[in-house]
Amino acid sequence: MAVPERGARERMVFSAAQLIRRDGVAATGMREVAAHAGAPRGSLQHYFPGGKEQLVNEAVDWAARYAGNRVARFLAALPEPTPSGLFAEMVRQWTDEYESVGFAGGCPVAAATVDWAESTASTRAAVAQAFATWTAPVAQALTDVGVPEERAAALATLMVSALEGAILMARAERDIRPLTTVARELGPLLDAAVSQDG
Repeated sequence: MAVPERGARERMVFSAAQLIRRDGVAATGMREVAAHAGAPRGSLQHYFPGGKEQLVNEAVDWAARYAGNRVARFLAALPEPTPSGLFAEMVRQWTDEYESVGFAGGCPVAAATVDWAESTASTRAAVAQAFATWTAPVAQALTDVGVPEERAAALATLMVSALEGAILMARAERDIRPLTTVARELGPLLDAAVSQDG
C-alpha cells in the first residue's frame, strides 16, 4: 500500500525544520522553504499568516514531537532496556547520520534557540516548550526502566543537554568523538540511578 504523500503545509513545516537544522533560522528564507517543499510560494501566506515566525515555531514544534516520539521506539528496540542503552540509541541516531552523510545538520530546536529565542518572544516560548516536549518522554522512559520518578526528570534534562552539547561539538570538530564520549561517560551514571528495590 502506498504511503500517502504529505500535504503542502506539512511539507513546508518539515522543510523548514530541515533547512533550519542545516543553515539556522536567519539563513532560512520563506522562498527556500517553499522551493525545498515543492510548494507554491503563494501557499506560504495561506498556511502561515504569521509569516516566518509562525513557520519557525511550527518547525520547532515538529522537531520536538519527532524527537519525543522516537524515545519509545529506541527503548522498545533494546533487547534489555536500560537508561544507558536508551541514551546510546539517542546518540547513535546522530553518529549514524554524521558517519553516513556528514556534519551539515544539527538540531533545529537548538538552532532556533541560538538564532531567534532572544529576539522573538514566541520563538523563545516555542523552544522552551520543545525541550519540554522532548524531555518528558525521556523522563517517562527512565521511570519505565526503574529510575525513581523524583530523579527521572533531572536525568532526562541531563541527557538532552549533554546530547545537544555533543551535537554542537561534533559539528564543530567534524568528529563523532564528543557524541561517543557523552554516551560512554554518562552511561554508568544513568544506570546507577535505577532503583534496586524492585
